[in-house]
Amino acid sequence: MYYYISGKLTKTGSNYAVIDNHGIGYLLSVSVNTLRHIDGTAEVKLFTYLSVREDAQELFGFYSEEELFAFKQLISVSGIGPKAALAILSVLTPAELASAIGAGDTKAICAAQGVGKRTAERVVLELKDKLAIGTTANSSGTSESMVVSSASNVSEAVNALIVLGYTRQEAMKAVSGIDAAGMEIDDIIKAALKKML
Repeated sequence: MYYYISGKLTKTGSNYAVIDNHGIGYLLSVSVNTLRHIDGTAEVKLFTYLSVREDAQELFGFYSEEELFAFKQLISVSGIGPKAALAILSVLTPAELASAIGAGDTKAICAAQGVGKRTAERVVLELKDKLAIGTTANSSGTSESMVVSSASNVSEAVNALIVLGYTRQEAMKAVSGIDAAGMEIDDIIKAALKKML
């Protein structure tokens, strides 16, 4: 129904943001990562997902199409609702999530509030093939395929850093926060090494 909402950021909380668009205040549930991206910004643009249930309607906002796509992938997993998906995206960026799924790193996913080991294992099991194939249900070749390819490059960069002698935790921390969309593996590695120096 809504693709994105842009306007003046009027209020934020620990898990929400309010955007004023032509005099209407839209309340959007957001991840911690989205809050970090929009913090201190007057005008914002958030991509949206409208969750409609029998008893409620809730609007979710995301700083990028990659995060929105990751959210949609997560809620496709049995037992993962919008709140749990948002909790996961609060501790992992889309690239980190894809890397964790590719590596079978359930501990990273379990760091999300309310997500247990079995749930994390289900996320890995149900989404691993989608990431491994490198394509998604969307055949238009838009942001969905971009997330997968950039996530794949991030995963390769993490593995390369491990070969260089860094621990997986150090490597994951180094690549976090790097906007890997469109970046080659070598460039991701260089950017990560700069952060560690």
